[in-house]
Amino acid sequence: MVRLLRPFGRAVTYTRLLHLFIAVVWPSMLLFVREAWWIWAVAAAALVPVGLVPAMRTVEGLQARLLLTGHRHDSGSTGIVVAPSATWADRGRLVVWLQARLVLGCATSVVVAQLLYASVDSVSSAFGRDVDESAPFALAGHHWWHVVLVPSALIASAVTVVVSGNLITALALRLLGPSPTERLAALEERTEQLLERARIARELHDSIGHALTVAVVQAGAARAAGDPDFTARALDAIEETGRTALEDLERVLGVLRESGRPVGGRPTLTDADRLLESARASGAKVDADMTGPVDTVPGPVSREGYRILQECLTNVLRHAGPVPARVRIAVTDGTLALEVRNPLTADVPGPGRGSGLRGIRERAALLGGSARTGPDHGDWQVRVELPLR
Repeated sequence: MVRLLRPFGRAVTYTRLLHLFIAVVWPSMLLFVREAWWIWAVAAAALVPVGLVPAMRTVEGLQARLLLTGHRHDSGSTGIVVAPSATWADRGRLVVWLQARLVLGCATSVVVAQLLYASVDSVSSAFGRDVDESAPFALAGHHWWHVVLVPSALIASAVTVVVSGNLITALALRLLGPSPTERLAALEERTEQLLERARIARELHDSIGHALTVAVVQAGAARAAGDPDFTARALDAIEETGRTALEDLERVLGVLRESGRPVGGRPTLTDADRLLESARASGAKVDADMTGPVDTVPGPVSREGYRILQECLTNVLRHAGPVPARVRIAVTDGTLALEVRNPLTADVPGPGRGSGLRGIRERAALLGGSARTGPDHGDWQVRVELPLR
């Protein structure tokens, strides 16, 4: 019993009814001008060009979020989109939504009004007053037992309100929900966010965790040794390790600061010049060559290519220092090729060392590409090939 009455204690039940009533207010006003059935046909036809206006999707989405779901209008977890229509499919769904809302709103209003009117007539006829016997649900004659039918009419009215509210909400989730294109864009953004978080966690573990471990071990060893020379060397090691960890932390925090930006606003290979200038400002001599239509590279590939180039230049500065580096970016039919080379130094990272090289290989693999890192003819080479389709 409590479960059956629970919907009537929720505010959203009545805001859904209000949402349906709003849909029939303006057609009902036309009935005062001319009471005819074709008024509703004119109203339905007028909604077609209205639904083709892109901004109407925002208006209807905000109403639906506020009145149908019980959430705030700025909540993003309702499954209802408030962005303007971007395609003709979005406009078509909005037209269907407006028509369905009008029909369901009209049917609900008529049924609820007639049931309430029948309840009043039942009470009136039970007390011997005349009623309009031609009205729907009207009872003939004057009998005391007519009043017993009032609860049934009220229950039927309440059930109509709940059922119609649930139905219009289900239609809103279906017709005002995200389109396949919007779902794909949201999935792409979510995937990139997860990739960034995984990379950040990996870098923090490998870099900051390693630095703290070294600092703790060196400090403990210096205390136990009691040798001023050893203590001085330990302090130098701690200082150098701490400086490197701070640089890594600053780089990771830079990624975190960008995480709130939309995917479309994050840097791509068209912004590669600022990476090259940053490397040159650090003392490296960077020779860059970009061929092919870089600006036509698909967004996900271009963004990952930017991150790979960023990691390559960071590794050059970290492991080789301010040495000459050659950057080659080539866009051909179906492939993005990115190569970074620098003179080989004594500090050669092995195939499994460092999160940077592993991250480059993982990024390439996720996009169906390949990455090759290692010594090559006296140079350290990173070569990545990513498919464009």
